[in-house]
Parts: sequence; structure tokens; C-alpha cells
Amino acid sequence: MPTQKSIQKVSIRQLKAARALLGWSQEDLAAAAGVSIPTVKRLEASDGPLGGRPQTAEKLVVALRSAGIEFLGGAGQDPGVRVSRTR
Repeated sequence: MPTQKSIQKVSIRQLKAARALLGWSQEDLAAAAGVSIPTVKRLEASDGPLGGRPQTAEKLVVALRSAGIEFLGGAGQDPGVRVSRTR
């Protein structure tokens, strides 16, 4: 499981880009993560780092990673997302 530190580095823009790469709707992400649709909508209505409860952020990130998303960035790199090559 990802650590709290790695989850905090994921941004709302990365979350939206990850959904787009997978062709997922907000409803799809909510179902895959086991969170409510209003929660996804509320989080995506903001900008900046992925906020909300740490457990909710972790569920969203884990669901996207399980679907093959890699979150990029950190240590001087620009943030981004890609579909894993091993998928």
C-alpha cells in the first residue's frame, strides 16, 4: 500500500488525467475506490493536492494504480500520470 507521504503528492489534476487515460467517469472511479460519487465530485471540484480524508485519498490512488496508472513526479520532476507499461 502507498504511504501517506506518496498520496499527498498526488494532485487533483493528476487524478483527473488518470481517469481520462482510463476512460473512467467519476462514477467509475467512485465504484472502483469504494467511495461515494459526491465525494469524487467534491474533491475534483477543487485544485491543488488531493485533499479530503487520508483514507479516501488512499482508496482513490490505490484504485487508479490497480487499474494500471503510474503517478509521476517528485524530486524536481513535473507531476504527471501514465498507464503502466506492464499493464
